[in-house]
Amino acid sequence: MAAPPSGKVLYEQDGVFIHPSCGKNDDQDNFISGVLRVIEKENEVIVDWRPQDDTLDTSNILCAGKDSSSVVEWTPAPKEKSSRGSDRPNNYEAEWDMVTTVSFKKKPHSNGDATNHTNGESTWSFLFSLTDLKSIKQNKEGMGWSYLVFCLKDDVKLPALHFHHGDSKLFIKCLENHVVLRESPQDKLILLVNSQNKSLSQSFENLLDEPSYGLLQKWKKDPYTVTMGRFSKVTNYIFDSFRLSDPSTQRRPPSEMADFLNDAIPGLKINQQEEPGFEVITRIDLGEQPEVSRREPVSIEEWAKNMDSEGRILNVDYIKQSIFKGGLCHTLRKEAWKFLLGYFPWNSTKEERANLQKRKTDEYFRMKLQWKSVSEEQEKRNSRLRDYRSLIEKDVNRTDRTNKFYEGEDNPGLILLHDILMTYCMYDFDLGYVQGMSDLLSPVLYVMENEVDAFWCFVSYMDQMHQNFEEQMQGMKTQLIQLSTLLRLLDSGFCSYLESQDSGYLYFCFRWLLIRFKREFSFQDILRLWEVMWTELPCQNFHLLLCCAILESEKQQIMEKQYGFNEILKHINELSMKIDVEYILCKAEAISMQMMNCKELPQAVSEILGIESSSVTPDSDTGEDESGAVLSCPTSHSISTPVIAANGTRESTQQMSEMQSLAPA
Repeated sequence: MAAPPSGKVLYEQDGVFIHPSCGKNDDQDNFISGVLRVIEKENEVIVDWRPQDDTLDTSNILCAGKDSSSVVEWTPAPKEKSSRGSDRPNNYEAEWDMVTTVSFKKKPHSNGDATNHTNGESTWSFLFSLTDLKSIKQNKEGMGWSYLVFCLKDDVKLPALHFHHGDSKLFIKCLENHVVLRESPQDKLILLVNSQNKSLSQSFENLLDEPSYGLLQKWKKDPYTVTMGRFSKVTNYIFDSFRLSDPSTQRRPPSEMADFLNDAIPGLKINQQEEPGFEVITRIDLGEQPEVSRREPVSIEEWAKNMDSEGRILNVDYIKQSIFKGGLCHTLRKEAWKFLLGYFPWNSTKEERANLQKRKTDEYFRMKLQWKSVSEEQEKRNSRLRDYRSLIEKDVNRTDRTNKFYEGEDNPGLILLHDILMTYCMYDFDLGYVQGMSDLLSPVLYVMENEVDAFWCFVSYMDQMHQNFEEQMQGMKTQLIQLSTLLRLLDSGFCSYLESQDSGYLYFCFRWLLIRFKREFSFQDILRLWEVMWTELPCQNFHLLLCCAILESEKQQIMEKQYGFNEILKHINELSMKIDVEYILCKAEAISMQMMNCKELPQAVSEILGIESSSVTPDSDTGEDESGAVLSCPTSHSISTPVIAANGTRESTQQMSEMQSLAPA
């Protein structure tokens, strides 16, 4: 069997055969057994097939220079060159120092047999880079062994690979981690490899200031960093690549800009036509935004007063409203977050919660034992688990170390992060781990200070966020459409300006939505922001109104300074750690009230915010506002506590002299 490669093996499968007879006979003695690997090294992904006997004559491999963009065919070398070829070291390290891509061409024989046996040795072998792959043809299911035929960009077809020891689905799944595959409109058995304009791809490589064989591959591994984290470095490369084909125009047509963004962010292909179920939002006068105040965080004493002798929460609506208006003091978070995230039922007793924790502890450690007991040899044969571990270790090492809980390389907090994320892969193996999930876990673990509680709270949080990390990213697509709908109602002029700068798709909000503002606020501020959002008040999708609040706050600077596409991306990205969380919470709540009070609220907006229109006469006892909209939360008038105004000054429902300032949580 061929020696294992020196690069990182992403996929390995033995029992993958070439049938040299090409279907002319069923003589299995002519079948050539080999090993198929997908290998990553130095920002390139290689597909390699080698016979299982370690007798490959390296003189039959012709290597192309690294700067070569063409696919090189090979035939067995003449005898006079064989001696020089055999001097080349027979290992992957030497080959990858020089190979861009190698394709296969069978040696001609008079009898039509594509194999060449010299003293029992086989000369079949090929490897190629994914960047040179054009398409993959599959066989129909149920028609014998599963096989694949690779077609390269110069239309060279490699011999069919037959999977005798299993199907080819795991191999295709591995490739999809690095390239985008789609069915051919002409033949559903053919998978086309998505390829980008070369100059545009090079533009992104310059943009990201690092070597890469394509934005798509890196985006698959690290969506929020590649898609948005590095967009602060956007330059005119993007527009230069467009102007090459159309120098007469300064602004690209919306459809062309959409195509570019769709290629840059796979799975987020937003239809240029109106989305089904969404109405056109015309300009509606929403009136003035009301003034909104914040109150002090809920204290331990206030929480305890709302609990009966058995530990049940007496007034859930009041507690949720109090948390929405002021958040929680830090010492209360460890208990209250379990209710907010759905780990503890709101109507449960203290005894019921203790029993629940006992059951969940047993369940957690059974799952943890599953991956802990996997040997190194077993993990080598499980490419998905191996990939999950690699991504988790990379993400954990990037955890924000400004918080003392995660300081140091061997910090227990980092070890627990790793273990919880690996266990989550056992809990939901289909989704597994996607980079960015650790951003959602790290604040939860910091608050819980307990491995088991942190895991189950994280599971509940991921139930809310699951669609953000799915391969098709339907959740992200839906949220961007909904955000655009809300922003157009709020300020159609600003939306028009963004569209004039090719920014109407709001992709610069991608990172905000993907990991719920985790990278935009300080660690302590994100604790406050998340607990407010988890109350699900004052309406559905309050996080979209937070986006609207931030954008509206930046509208004046963006429009007055006439920011273009590049400047808008750069400006939004540089807002990180500069946003006042209390101000934005006040502004987002004011926007929600402004929309709820609108008597002509479009149906699309009503559905996004979860507001049911009603023909019942408004009545203060029913919790309805003047527009007849039934609100799903209690009114704020039921709370009489100290408040913090949007400008940061403290007020009180009682006399100012009676108010006492509280230490920050």
